[in-house]
Amino acid sequence: MKKIYLLFLIASSCFHVIAQTDSAIYSKFTTSQNRTKFYTGLINYSITKNLSSLLNDSTEENWQEAFSAMELICYQQAWTKPAIQMAVDSMEKRSPGFQQALLEMLYAKKLTQFAKPVVHLLTHTTNAKTFAMCAEYILLADTSKKTIALIKEAGIKKMQSLNDEKEMAIMPELFRHLDNLNKKKSYPGKQLLKTLFNKNYLSGNVIVYSIQRKNRSYPGLVMVRDTAGNFINNDAGKIFWLPQLARSVSNMPSYITNGNTPQGIFRMYGFDKSRSSFIGPTENLQLTMPYETSLQHFLNDSTIEDTTWNKKWYAQLLPAGLKNYEPLYETFYAGAAGRTEIIAHGTAVDPEFYKGQSYYPYTPTAGCLCTKEIWNADGKRIISDQQKLTNAVKKAGGANGYLIVIELDDTQKALTSEEVFSYLK
Repeated sequence: MKKIYLLFLIASSCFHVIAQTDSAIYSKFTTSQNRTKFYTGLINYSITKNLSSLLNDSTEENWQEAFSAMELICYQQAWTKPAIQMAVDSMEKRSPGFQQALLEMLYAKKLTQFAKPVVHLLTHTTNAKTFAMCAEYILLADTSKKTIALIKEAGIKKMQSLNDEKEMAIMPELFRHLDNLNKKKSYPGKQLLKTLFNKNYLSGNVIVYSIQRKNRSYPGLVMVRDTAGNFINNDAGKIFWLPQLARSVSNMPSYITNGNTPQGIFRMYGFDKSRSSFIGPTENLQLTMPYETSLQHFLNDSTIEDTTWNKKWYAQLLPAGLKNYEPLYETFYAGAAGRTEIIAHGTAVDPEFYKGQSYYPYTPTAGCLCTKEIWNADGKRIISDQQKLTNAVKKAGGANGYLIVIELDDTQKALTSEEVFSYLK
């Protein structure tokens, strides 16, 4: 989880003490006392105090912290409605950072009643990311041809005034989304997926497969293949797999910062231990995306002299049958649009924030891949799927290779191993 609002900085500064030994993993952030203290602080200070202050240029960051906290703990109380209305009424004269934080919170909480002022902001903003977030918010409630045409027309005009490469890369992704909205979604069939799972594909590399639903509110699963092309087995001699969530707190599309994990290929290049209280101290898998790193590193080829990313370089990593399957280019497009710092990690976030959600007890992130971890009242780790995943990757040969995210279909339930294994036969 890499969201950089004051809320996250508060979490890191207040609860940075973590300890790890061979026999136990401990996180002070997860003790019963500190979870209560953290939650109370979010309610009393991050939300109540900040939303009760005057909204002006000097307090924008305080309000952004409140929006972030409301997202994190799914906070919904009637008293916040006037504050949200005030923020919406003044958002056109606020900074892009404030606008984006507000739009993200409205999207995450599905507060779709503000379409009219958001449409007005869409037609007046000079920021491509703000424009795209306005469009995605509007589309939550209205995907009619008229609305799509309005967004397209405004977007084409907006493109004429852009000169920043990352901003310009956002707009084609929005247009791609608009074009696909009312089309029947197609997914790769069994034969194409078999090429992705073939033992000769990207031979010599450890590959981690994260198989997901289109609806990221349902957990997917993760499997690991070794350098010889064989899937790692568990202690029972069957293919190793674990549930894994690829949903962000905002649930926005993958090309938007803090959106869901994009489909496609990530370069996997080692393990690390985060100092973020939210991620926790369990070893994570370090990942990088196109544009975030060099061609030489991403393709693991030091002989490449080119320094400019393009789609053809990325396509070299895809099986022949999937080179024209656009969803697997989402990491490429998201990287071009400026997304960075997506990793595969555990969690020290209290899952009770999300009780009643379809993904409970898994915790959403700011766009990373997240496995389940459970901590007791004393702050000791008692269940860690992330540690099991780390161990499987080490058994496969280490975190040197690729992680591939792909959506299987749009069935409205958690993905099962039986569904995925049928593609491996």
